[in-house]
Amino acid sequence: MPDYPKISYKEEGMREGMQIEDAQISVDDKVSLLDALSETGLDQIVVGSFVSPRWTPQMERIDEIVTKFTPKPGVTYTALALNARGVERARAYSPPLTIERDRYPRLSCHLCDVFARRNTNRSQMQEMERWPQVIAQAQELNITEAGIGCNASWGSNFLGEFPVDSLMVLLEKQHAMWDEVGIEVRSVSLGDPMSHCTPAKVEESIYRVKEQWPEITHFRLHLHNGRNMAIASAYAAIRTLSSEDTVELDGTIGGYGGCPYCGNGRATGMAPSEDILHMMEDMGVETGVDIDKLIDCVWMAEDIVGRELYGHVSKAGPRPKTLDKLYDMNMPFVETLEQAKHFKVGPEAYEGGISPYREPITSPYRERIEQGLPAFDDATGDFPWKQDWFPAKDL
Repeated sequence: MPDYPKISYKEEGMREGMQIEDAQISVDDKVSLLDALSETGLDQIVVGSFVSPRWTPQMERIDEIVTKFTPKPGVTYTALALNARGVERARAYSPPLTIERDRYPRLSCHLCDVFARRNTNRSQMQEMERWPQVIAQAQELNITEAGIGCNASWGSNFLGEFPVDSLMVLLEKQHAMWDEVGIEVRSVSLGDPMSHCTPAKVEESIYRVKEQWPEITHFRLHLHNGRNMAIASAYAAIRTLSSEDTVELDGTIGGYGGCPYCGNGRATGMAPSEDILHMMEDMGVETGVDIDKLIDCVWMAEDIVGRELYGHVSKAGPRPKTLDKLYDMNMPFVETLEQAKHFKVGPEAYEGGISPYREPITSPYRERIEQGLPAFDDATGDFPWKQDWFPAKDL
């Protein structure tokens, strides 16, 4: 396998996805979806948020969900809690919940002051005011390693694009504060709530962090997908880091999700879990996730929310790689998304479709595959390179 970092993946559909959907979705439907997700092989699942129902009514019945779902051994279940009251509410359900704590005491803030004010009713300046307190607490606990971080790292729907230079200066200021007290910085967290990530910016950001602070080996990326850049940006991060590093990524089944404060609503989205995990598997990264079961969860979520979601693997299916998964050469036209589900539900999905073929389609390539041979020999082989019908066979 290439020199990839260790990748940790977290499924956010029950929180990031559901928080932008209809508040009247039933607890039973949510519990059924959570139980199905638990059977996919995902090892980190966020079940929801302990937040004020006044502003996030979709999470009003989180207590019922965590008491009704069936925890799967080996799966870490967490929930978002934005303040001390939320943490205390979550503690009442631990276990099965794991009270998530950042491994590193972290200095962080939003680069976009406007989003901070809209999202948390606090200014960027108020976020920064906590930094000395975070450092003091770390000193009291004799913490030796810490983190730095930023949200809205590459741009804002309210202030425009932020150059990587601005991000780096912010991180340098944070790093300097830890340096002053002799605590080493080992982690960087970069968030993107308003979908301003691009592969070029993510690659540049990580490269510059590693160049300036090679001792930083832990990265957290929370990438939104409103402009279809989240998967490409995650790929850029994976390719930029090495086996000495760890990167935490997250997404949602179907790619649904969003924030009512960012201005894009449901269009904000995240990387569809089935798409990004499918990509990682094809890169040789063992995810432990059953993509077929994950697609079942996407279809279940679509039934629950009442519309199609945004992922692609759940619609076109995983790339067929084995004989039993290859498409029937003589299938009729496949035109609709319902017909395309044949990859999972079988020929009945396209039954009655238009078929223009006068004779059954055959192919010597398919015949080879059915005989257990590769479609193409290597350069030293005969097929198709030395067949009579191959025009350049004597070159």
